[in-house]
This record gives sequence, C-alpha cells and structure tokens, in this order.
Amino acid sequence: MPDIKPTPIIELREMSKQFPGVRALDRVSFDVLPGEVHALLGENGAGKSTLIKIMTGVYRPDGGAILLNGQPTPINSTRQSQALGIAAIYQELSLYPELTVAENIFMGRPPRTRLGFIDWRAMERQARALLHELDAADLDPQRKVGGLSVGNQQRVEIARALSQDARVLIMDEPTAALTQHDVGQLFEIVRRLRERGVAVIYISHRLEEVFLLADRVTVLRDGQVVGTKPVRATNQSELITMMVGRTLDALFPKQEAAIGEPALQVQNLSHGRMVRDVSFTLRRGEIVGLAGLVGAGRSETALTLFGITPAERGTITVDGRTVAIRTPQQAMNLGIAYVPEDRKHQGLILRMTVRENTTLAILRELLRAGFVDRRAEQRITREYVEQLRIRTPGIGQLVRNLSGGNQQKIVIAKWLARQPKVLILDEPTRGIDVGAKAEIHRLMSALAQQGLAILMISSELPEILGMSDRVLVMRQGRIVAEFNRAHADQEAIIGAAMGEAESVGMLER
Repeated sequence: MPDIKPTPIIELREMSKQFPGVRALDRVSFDVLPGEVHALLGENGAGKSTLIKIMTGVYRPDGGAILLNGQPTPINSTRQSQALGIAAIYQELSLYPELTVAENIFMGRPPRTRLGFIDWRAMERQARALLHELDAADLDPQRKVGGLSVGNQQRVEIARALSQDARVLIMDEPTAALTQHDVGQLFEIVRRLRERGVAVIYISHRLEEVFLLADRVTVLRDGQVVGTKPVRATNQSELITMMVGRTLDALFPKQEAAIGEPALQVQNLSHGRMVRDVSFTLRRGEIVGLAGLVGAGRSETALTLFGITPAERGTITVDGRTVAIRTPQQAMNLGIAYVPEDRKHQGLILRMTVRENTTLAILRELLRAGFVDRRAEQRITREYVEQLRIRTPGIGQLVRNLSGGNQQKIVIAKWLARQPKVLILDEPTRGIDVGAKAEIHRLMSALAQQGLAILMISSELPEILGMSDRVLVMRQGRIVAEFNRAHADQEAIIGAAMGEAESVGMLER
C-alpha cells in the first residue's frame, strides 16, 4: 500500500505579502507535520520574519491561504493565533523580569478559584508540572525571572507556550545568546516536543544545528521558496548555495598577509578573576583568534584592553611603547578600536541614522567652529558604505531598519573611520546570515592585508580555524594554549578550552 502522508498541522499555500516598494513574500508555500522539526532558512530579508508574522497574526497576507489540520483557517490577530495553538519564541525574550517563573508562564490567564480569585497554589503546581515535562524541575516557580540565566529564561518561554497547549512552536534564532550547556538543554527540549507531536519551526543561521535537529528544511530567497528538502538528502554547501544564490567557494576567504612588527603586546595583564596574567603579542597584518568556552575571560580581556575595566596589573605595549589605558578614550587615542559582541546595545544607537552612527567615533575631528561639517560627514559615510558594501536605501536610513549583517558593518565602519592600528572584534558574525558572514570575513582579510592587527574573539570554531593566523585558547581567565594555523584543529582547541590539553604547552608560530 502507498505511504499516506500525514496532514500538516499548519500549511501555507501560495502566500503573498507586499509592502511599499518591497514584495516580501511571493507565492510561498510551506507546511509542518505533527512531530516534525522543519528548519526555515534564508538570508536576512529573504522573507522569514514576514512568514512568521503571518502565522502569528501580526500581518494579514495579500494572497494565499492558511490551513490548520487541513481546514482553511484565516488568522486575523495574535490572540486568535495563540488560541489556535501557535506560539513563537524570539531571540529577544518577552518576559517580565520582576515577576516569578509561575507568573510569567500563566501571564494573562492564571488559574482561578470558584470565587474568581487567582489560585496561587494551582499556578505553582501547574508550573512545576510543565517545567518537569521540559526536564527543568530544578527551576523554582517562585523565583523571579530577572535572576535567571538566558537559557533558563528561554525554558520559561517554552513552558508558557506549552501552557497554552501550543501545537505549533516557532523558534527564531533560539541559540543566539546561549552557552554551550544551554544549547544542549534546548536541543533535548526540542526532541521532547517532537515526541509529544508538537510541530516545531526552527529558524537559525547556524547550519550545524539544522543537521542536528531538523527533519526537513525550506530555504527562502528574495521572498520565494528556493526548495524544500529532507535534511538527510542535503548538505551545508548545497544549503548555502540555495540561500545566497551563488556558490560560496570559501565562507572563510582568508588571504595571506605580510606579518609585520608587533602592534600590541600584553604581559601579565590582570583584572579581577576573569583576566589573570594574560600575555600575548599581536602583529601588523595578523589575525589572532581568541577561543574558549563562555566565561573563559575572552570578552573581559577585550574590555580591559579597551580601558572599560582597566588593568590592575601587567603591561600593555603599543608600537613598542609601554602605555597605560585607563579609559576607552585613551585606547582610541592609541589606535585601538573595539567592536563589542552586542551591536544593538553597545555598538550602535538604533534610533540614529547610518550617517550619524558611522561618524560617531570621529565627531570631534569633524567639528568646524563648534558645528559638525555635514559635507565631510556625508562623504566619509558614503565612502564606507561603498567600501564595506553596506546595503541601505541611503545614509539617512535609521540603523534599526537594517539587517543584522549591515548593522555589523556599520559598527566596523565607525571604528575604521578612526584609522586604528589594532581592531578587536568580539563575536563579529553572531546572529547574521551566511552571506553577510562571508562578507565580514572578506573585509577582515582585506584589512589584515592593509596591515591592520586584528584580535578576533569567536565562539564558532569554524570561524576561528578559518580566519586565524594563530589561535589563543583561554580558560578560567588565563591563556592556556597557542596554536599556529597549521597545527590548529577543533579537537585541540576544545581540549585546551576544557582543561584537557594544558600539558601540551605552547606551539610557537
């Protein structure tokens, strides 16, 4: 007998949506089966967010049909979407930090007594039962959410979705801000949801997660479906080509650069418990990758080098001269630039324009008789928009309206405008699509060829291995291993980061 395909829990047929000047979706068809993890991929601007917002009732489509369990079901509001069993968990969680775990889970629909009062005991009991289902029984329902880790907050969001009897769970970049331990817990939760028959729509820029979790994958490009495939019938290279419309021969286009004199030397640098006797040398034209587990002290080292948390001990030498860096302004004056890992909160002012953000670090240099030289500001911004291939309707566009990859390029442009000698990049491609990653990597390689010294902090080992001339590994605030490009591999780096390879010692360049 022929196999009978199960009816999708949710199906979108010929879905179209247009905004002024933009066709966001063009006859997109997409479905998810019961107990299936269906990955939805595409570059920023491909149409993923629009598709999600149609399923959750934020947008109404211009054309097409939505079917739930095979029945045409228009979704006209977020309240209706939730009532139909559709829930979404976004990268930026929507919890109330001052309320408890239980209160967040049942926000807006708490269990009540016969007299209509909130039944606090029932709320706690039901919250415990939901958390137990998610293997999160260690979470106290009475604890305030604001004191939880990001991973535990995410588990509260998932418990809230289950409390609404969600049959379709949309997860948008769920691992972007998680530690490796939390990622493992999330994967186990997704597998449990699959066993319960929940349909999971999984959106991520991390392709390795797709192959670990998903059953099928659909790729969008320019508002259209490029293809839908079983995960076992495809590979990363094919998915990348489908997403960007061209073959990426090298996601890490590392070009050889002439390695020059030391631009930055650090000896026994210390600050608190997270930066302890850190020593290394960074040369002109060199990209040094700084690897390690979350909490190893990588970002804290960057903050100390940039004067945000000044060193308590040790020496910093820039261009052969020993210096004291007590403030970010001193670091900037010495030619050090720092691109932080959180671009939205630390790298950009989202309500300002591309022009205003690009020239933010050189405003003093642009002052003429107390006023900003607008012509010079516009000229500099246009130069970097062209050089970095920033996709924007104009330099007057608000930065918050741009994709993550273009926002990251603007943060880099802001610091390149100061013509630094040393560029510190903390998680330079976090949360951006694969095409934008390749462009950032191309830019890094080009800057190194121009003689810029780059310290790159990354949690993505392929990025560390693909772009670094040397790799430093941190653990518990110390540098515990160093590998040149030829000797670096994932096993060696992970072993050193976990304390399994300290006896190997240092491999000099």
